Amino acid sequence: MRIDSLTLHHIKMPLKSPFQTSRWTELDRECVLIEARADGLTGWGECVAGAIPNYSYESVGTTWHVLRDFLVPMVREADLADAPAYHALVAPISGHNMAKAGLELAVWDLFAQRAGQSLQQMWGGSGPRVRTGVSVGIQPTSEHLLETVRGYVAEGYQRVKLKIKPGRDVSECAIIRQHYPDLLLQGDGNSVYRISDAEHLKALDAFDLLLLEQPLGMDDIVDHARLQAQVKTPICLDESIHSLDHARWAIELKACRIVNIKPGRVGGYWIGKQIHDLCQAHGLPVWMGGMLETGIGRAANLALASLPNFSLPGDISASARYFHEDLITEPFRLNREDSTLTVPTGPGLGVTVNRALLRRVALTSLDV
Repeated sequence: MRIDSLTLHHIKMPLKSPFQTSRWTELDRECVLIEARADGLTGWGECVAGAIPNYSYESVGTTWHVLRDFLVPMVREADLADAPAYHALVAPISGHNMAKAGLELAVWDLFAQRAGQSLQQMWGGSGPRVRTGVSVGIQPTSEHLLETVRGYVAEGYQRVKLKIKPGRDVSECAIIRQHYPDLLLQGDGNSVYRISDAEHLKALDAFDLLLLEQPLGMDDIVDHARLQAQVKTPICLDESIHSLDHARWAIELKACRIVNIKPGRVGGYWIGKQIHDLCQAHGLPVWMGGMLETGIGRAANLALASLPNFSLPGDISASARYFHEDLITEPFRLNREDSTLTVPTGPGLGVTVNRALLRRVALTSLDV
């Protein structure tokens, strides 16, 4: 397949409410969208890197640069047979997984549309629905946190993830567990703790958490192995897993019992599926993380999360969790009865981009 033309869109969409982690606060969703055209079809991709390099070193600025000046020219000159061929093509560019993953998704969308298959079919997933939960940012007070969680439970979410940090961890988990003893509950430290905090983190064992996500450094696997040996709560790695090798090392070192798969973080959906398969072979469950995606990235995440080893509820959430308006014409809605989202079944991503909204939220668009 040869790509006929591509357009990059730098968009900015206001979030319904601020989203605060242990290290930063998001007010808007900024990202780069890729619109690729081939054989009379249009494929869409989404780079999940945000406005500033907080979650990783990548940002809107770096992805725009790497896509415009390196990745897109490579793809425009190639005749791609499949996704592995795409990865072989872009391998000379070091790092920049989110830029690579965004363009890869547009390529996947085109391949699937051309084959008349949904991404779920192309990736080997199954089932009409995917279990999901909701991620709750750090709130001004514990009372605000309880009120926020109460609202999401009332909407139908059956799993809640709390963003935590020192001084806002044990007490926050305690108040939620007190009011919701049977709620699927997990904590996310976003790399703010250190191994010297192990004794303190043991206190979280009292709350029957589904998992404790990435408490230690974003580049760490070794200290997570030391921590997992000391706590009963399953450690889940997120920021530490950037490749299939990272996942293998974590498994061999027993650094975690669960892995969060974010396709943007690992370089794309093809690599995400490989990590899924590796974890499945070693008996480690995985779940789909979230990066404040628009409906474009959300649709792809649902398709991948329908694979069998995605056995824990993900952070995909309904469109209305984050946006007043999503970029697709039929926003994702929570199935209240079982806390799921419905997987698109149309060709490719299976969603239609709302071009009128895209024109309103695009800061700039560039044909490349």
